[in-house]
Amino acid sequence: MSRPCSRRDFLSAALAAPVAPALARDVWKAWRVRDPGDAPGVSSPDGRVEFRLLPGAESRLRFGITFGNRPVIEPSPLSLVVDGVDVGQGVEVGNVERYETNQRYAWRGVHSEAINRCKGARIALRHTASSSDYVLDVRAFDDGVGFRCVVPGSGSRVPDEGTNFALPAGCTVWYHDLQGHYEGTHVRKEIADVPAGAWAAPPVTFKLGDAAGYASITEAAVIDYSGMALQADGQRGLQVRLGHAHPASHPFTLRYGDAEAARLAQPAAIVGTITTPWRVVMIGADLNTLVNCDIVHDVSPPPDPRLFPKGFDTEWIKPGRAVWKYLDGGGENTLETMKEFSRLAGELGFEYNVVEGFWRQWDESQLRELIDYSRQHHVGIWLWQHSKEIHDPTAREAFFAHAQRVGAVGVKLDFFDHEAKEVMDLYRAALEGAARHRLMVDFHGANKPTGESRTWPNELNREAVSGMERRSMPAWSQHDTTIPFTRMLAGHLDFTPMLFGERRRETSWAHQIATAAMFTAPLLVYGAHPKAILEHPAADLIRSIPSVWDETRVLAFSEIGEVAGFARRHRKHWFLVIANGPAGRSVEVPLSFLGGGAHEGVLVGDEPEDPAAVRVVARTLHREDSLKIDLRPAGGFVARFS
Repeated sequence: MSRPCSRRDFLSAALAAPVAPALARDVWKAWRVRDPGDAPGVSSPDGRVEFRLLPGAESRLRFGITFGNRPVIEPSPLSLVVDGVDVGQGVEVGNVERYETNQRYAWRGVHSEAINRCKGARIALRHTASSSDYVLDVRAFDDGVGFRCVVPGSGSRVPDEGTNFALPAGCTVWYHDLQGHYEGTHVRKEIADVPAGAWAAPPVTFKLGDAAGYASITEAAVIDYSGMALQADGQRGLQVRLGHAHPASHPFTLRYGDAEAARLAQPAAIVGTITTPWRVVMIGADLNTLVNCDIVHDVSPPPDPRLFPKGFDTEWIKPGRAVWKYLDGGGENTLETMKEFSRLAGELGFEYNVVEGFWRQWDESQLRELIDYSRQHHVGIWLWQHSKEIHDPTAREAFFAHAQRVGAVGVKLDFFDHEAKEVMDLYRAALEGAARHRLMVDFHGANKPTGESRTWPNELNREAVSGMERRSMPAWSQHDTTIPFTRMLAGHLDFTPMLFGERRRETSWAHQIATAAMFTAPLLVYGAHPKAILEHPAADLIRSIPSVWDETRVLAFSEIGEVAGFARRHRKHWFLVIANGPAGRSVEVPLSFLGGGAHEGVLVGDEPEDPAAVRVVARTLHREDSLKIDLRPAGGFVARFS
């Protein structure tokens, strides 16, 4: 048994975990009670998910995760490096303090209420060679596991990680590389065929063999730390690699150059306690469990009431739909053009108009003219800005103050393209500065969400996806039916969906409409020109698609990369949404999700002979009914039930 850490060191670790100061004395008492058994671990409330530390050669810290007694992560090294020393090698396990959490809170994503229910354990660890004490904090939920390390200290130290996630044989994995940062296209491979050195941008989703379920690896609560990607070891393992070790993406070197990429390739120091982000493994028997998993935001800090007195209901934070002059024509980038876009947004009932960087050619009086005109049509203005313009704290404050002064409601911040610590720090500084000026935020050229929007409810969206901006995409349907079960598991995504011209490639009009209702985006920015939406045969349904949802159910026929089907509820209205992949198919959907009584349905489906057309049908339906839906290759279907 290892020597207990000092009370002062323990309190530092406990507070960093965090633990409420008023509970510190009770936590200290719990810490001194040694957990029975040689392999400390923690099981989920329902007992099906289990994380366990495992004995290893030379006291190597190893862990495994099971679901229903079947391995999800096989025995794997847990490695934290501090100033070049792997404190996961040569470890003694000390006392274990157990805790439980059971709460619900307002959320804004695939559902409107999140559930945070888990069993946790803080496990005392000692690196014997350096006599360094630290804490492994583990939480087991019914739908996954989160774990992190907390290393007390007061000086400046450089952390790194080498934790590996060993996937079981027979897994199928979906991942994309880092060449475009987080704007890649997923490939599907058997885990045995993923070569050594291959990079993967989280979330990395995998299907267990023998229909044992699904899992996805990502991270949460990246605070004063670098972002994480994964790199394959060629032996079914995916290793944690921090931002400084990632290959510089093409977007980054294009905008910032090789010298800046080389500078960010140096590991970053941390002053004081080192608290790693949570390493998250979502687990479920089906895709519905993964899509509805709350772990990423459960382990993230709640909002600061000084900035957000009503949390998600803070009065100046309002999700909504937006028009956007960028992908679908619209004339010159003039003040009059943007006033027309705002007028059309108002006619659609949309709440916002996102204005790209050409707003900077106008003086303040002209910008105010646009904002005042838009407000008359009940439309708020978002202003684009390059992230390099907000690196300097003084310049950042000046931009946010200017945006607030002229009456903008939000800012679109672009071109981050890296996960080095200083870039991750910039996200949080931007969110804090924007919040002080009552501005909502949409990040582009960004990494995946890691729970920031719980801590900072003014973050409505972030890109981190290969969306409709990508001119070079040869086909969309396989991609569109993959990302709901991969990238979207991390949180909201600004795909800028729905185009009716040639950029939609092989997909049908119904497929394009379906993506607007399927991809979670509290700021739902449409790619199509607002006039094209108003003149569309399905305009009535499109205008009714909300940007937030109260409930989401993934339909059982869904298969990653083949077909995605959701039943989604907003208040009293249900939407049935299907995006089809490359192969045509027919599906039958029981309407058992509807309430009792008659429901007036508006059904928008494929025109079999013409992908650039839709069939719009009105029908009265009941929960006892089923719909047989024929889907053309790359087709789609959307229905609204009132």
